[in-house]
Amino acid sequence: MVGLCTVVLVAAALSLAQSVFAPLAFALFVIAIAWPLQRRLQASMPRLLALALTMAATIFVAVVFASLVAWAAGRVGRFVVSDASRLQALYGSIASWLEGHGIEVAGVWANYFSVDQLIRMAQQVTAHLNTAVSFLIVVFIYVLLGLLEVDDVSRKLRAWRRGRLGEVLLAGGSKTAFKFRRYMLVRTLMSAMTGLLVWGFAWLAGLPLAPEWGVIAFALNFIPFIGPLIATVFPTVFAMAQFESWQMAVLVFACLNVIQFVVGSYLEPRFIGNALSISPFVVLFSVFFWTFLWGLAGAFIGVPIVIALLTLCEEHPSTRWIADLLGSPPADRR
Repeated sequence: MVGLCTVVLVAAALSLAQSVFAPLAFALFVIAIAWPLQRRLQASMPRLLALALTMAATIFVAVVFASLVAWAAGRVGRFVVSDASRLQALYGSIASWLEGHGIEVAGVWANYFSVDQLIRMAQQVTAHLNTAVSFLIVVFIYVLLGLLEVDDVSRKLRAWRRGRLGEVLLAGGSKTAFKFRRYMLVRTLMSAMTGLLVWGFAWLAGLPLAPEWGVIAFALNFIPFIGPLIATVFPTVFAMAQFESWQMAVLVFACLNVIQFVVGSYLEPRFIGNALSISPFVVLFSVFFWTFLWGLAGAFIGVPIVIALLTLCEEHPSTRWIADLLGSPPADRR
């Protein structure tokens, strides 16, 4: 009961202090990935110059990724506006079919699309954008300062003389950073493969915006479970409007899910190996749990947080049973 109460209190604190802990978690994740570049650069040049180059490379990658997503989302949005009549006809046919079966939808949608509601939605979107910009600025500052202190923190942990905490944190942190880099490498490769397959299938099927659907599938694949589901639903809706056939929509939905399943459930585990093996139940729970606590940011960072926690648990005898229970068997770990 004490452990359960502790977990509940920690979860409540993480939720209430989201603006503090969520940027910190993202910053530690970025530091773990960017540190090898910083270490190599500062071996041959001044540390501040190496830091500037590392931060420039990190920002460049983030800007390219955000630009691709914005380009694809903008193209889809413009297509929706230009093809509004066909989408309206699709909505009318679906609404008529539902109303014929006793399901009233007109009144529900009227409440959502009133002028007051649209103004409120616009205000919420603006507030979310401002929050996202503030979030990224805080993450940038954390990463900037954190990269400067990695060596100092490592020296302090090596000199720790009170118990095994310093040894556990040093070994666990090193292994966690390695797993983060491997996780992101495999996730990026599998996301790129998913995007290319979705692009090719959409092009062969004659679905509009094939490159855009590929980019969206690539970006959303970084969010386990939730992202791939969203990446299959939207093209299916567009297929219904484009082909005006529920059979074709079902075919598109089925083929996209086959692509997601083959890449995510068959190829990715073979590339990622047992070093990052986590129970699928734990992965699914972590995605929904951290989404509940931190929203979209939690959906992305949830699995890396679990990887870090299990790696740290593995380094101490008293908590190794947690890693054995929720991770890969000890005999299979590398």
